Amino acid sequence: MADQDYYELLGVSRSASADEIKKAYRRLAMKYHPDRNPGDKAAEEKFKAIGEAYAVLSDEQKRAAYDRFGKAGVDPSAAGGAGGFGNGFGGFGNMGAGDFQSAFGDIFSDLFGGGARARGQQREQGVRGDDVSFSLEISLEDAAHGRKMEIRVPSWEECKTCHGSGCKPGTSKKTCPTCGGSGAVRMSNGIFHVQQTCPRCHGSGQVIEEPCTDCQGTGYTRTAKVLEVNIPAGINDGQRIRMVGKGEPGLNGGAAGDLYIEIRIRPSEIFERDGDDLHMDLPISFATAALGGEVEVPTLEGKTRITIPEGTQSGKTFRLRDKGIRNMRTRDPGDLYLHILIETPVNLTGKQKELLREFENSIKQGGEKHNPKTKGFFERMKNIFK
Repeated sequence: MADQDYYELLGVSRSASADEIKKAYRRLAMKYHPDRNPGDKAAEEKFKAIGEAYAVLSDEQKRAAYDRFGKAGVDPSAAGGAGGFGNGFGGFGNMGAGDFQSAFGDIFSDLFGGGARARGQQREQGVRGDDVSFSLEISLEDAAHGRKMEIRVPSWEECKTCHGSGCKPGTSKKTCPTCGGSGAVRMSNGIFHVQQTCPRCHGSGQVIEEPCTDCQGTGYTRTAKVLEVNIPAGINDGQRIRMVGKGEPGLNGGAAGDLYIEIRIRPSEIFERDGDDLHMDLPISFATAALGGEVEVPTLEGKTRITIPEGTQSGKTFRLRDKGIRNMRTRDPGDLYLHILIETPVNLTGKQKELLREFENSIKQGGEKHNPKTKGFFERMKNIFK
């Protein structure tokens, strides 16, 4: 991991903006923070590595040196290199004590509300919990009308064994021997004096010597909770509903994260959605298409009847205004489009076939007035093959 590229460590591209780098670091630091991974040496090493990467990439000068020379540009042993000098703080160029402190103070400030930025701000503040994503599948009718639904999502609850303390029953947290309970340690090197969060207690000033075996010292155990979700009418596929404070719990009294519910709409057996409009194929009989008549059609509000004009052709589209989906923001309804499909009869009896042949002959005798499109088609075909 020591040789891994800093950009790869943070999972960002070399052209990433400062904001993208900060967000990537925050996400990884919360994931690998020792308080969330007690006793996990691999997570602790990962946490240190991403902190080192962020300290370089969050500073324009150090990032430029790293981009040009690689780690040699910020290597403490690279005296006189691209910003380094051999005074124990190589790789940080001509930074003064305040700059050096700020480089690391910003990291902990992002996570813990200013943990090691100044002497008067030594104790670690609460760490906000992670956001949680949940996919919820609903019907088109539910999306159109809106409804309340109950969902069961993975969650955390206070450990019943240690009551959230993280300590083995009968024991308690002890004053951190490294920082003496202050939550911060002071490093000196000549004229430089740097105060940063205690690496052992991570700013809390206390340590758990005997962690609870049920929660491994976190104070929380996995569970599931039932929540009521209000699905707004008109919601689209892929939209998300945010439930504030329903995500994972924070650390050290930090606020809980949020729950994001991503809506997935099941395909309808009848309707196809296009924004706020609906489309459907409407099969009608040959006789209805030729003679006209009334047919019953479904809508999201129930059944209705429409009139099919005499001589309707396959592919004809009818529009029913305001029978679509009501827009979630404007509350204006869309339309329902009916696409006519003339159904060819199958499994005919001998008598039915005979009647159809008689009908066909009578149509031919009538000439082009009965089949104007057929006559026009054959005339165009003749012109092609002249």
